[in-house]
Amino acid sequence: MAQVGIIMGSDSDMPVMRKAADVLKELGVTFDMHIISAHREPDVFFEYAKGAEEAGYKVIIAGAGMAAHLPGMCAAIFPMPVIGVPMHTTSLGGRDSLYSIVQMPSGIPVATVAIGGGANAGILAAKILATSDSELLSRLKEYTKGMKEAVQKKDAALQDTGYENYGK
Repeated sequence: MAQVGIIMGSDSDMPVMRKAADVLKELGVTFDMHIISAHREPDVFFEYAKGAEEAGYKVIIAGAGMAAHLPGMCAAIFPMPVIGVPMHTTSLGGRDSLYSIVQMPSGIPVATVAIGGGANAGILAAKILATSDSELLSRLKEYTKGMKEAVQKKDAALQDTGYENYGK
């Protein structure tokens, strides 16, 4: 049974949403992923959102662009946390998506990450689940340690090569 549902409004969102899936996979969190359009197939969307709790989801990550109604509508129906991932758009650079997701009415919160922030959505979902899963919390701590070590390795490479030649 999947702990996290990942949904997106279009297959064009897949490169961003795959980052959330990759993080969850690395952390050992079960998930499934679907393309569901709240506007083009509202009956399918409502069935998904209404059945998400019974399906065992603890968190939904919803990516959407432009009007970006998918995360907010999930939050209106699904009683547990929803994380919105605004997509970059050509018309307004994703600000339209960001505002549509983050500006929810009182009582319908959507945790929102940066435009294109699929990886952070995966990490946030794992952190939410880790509040009641000590093994996942340990894996998250190791993940964070790995990020720290990667930065330290890059700094060591910078120091070894000299500032003026780094990155050329």
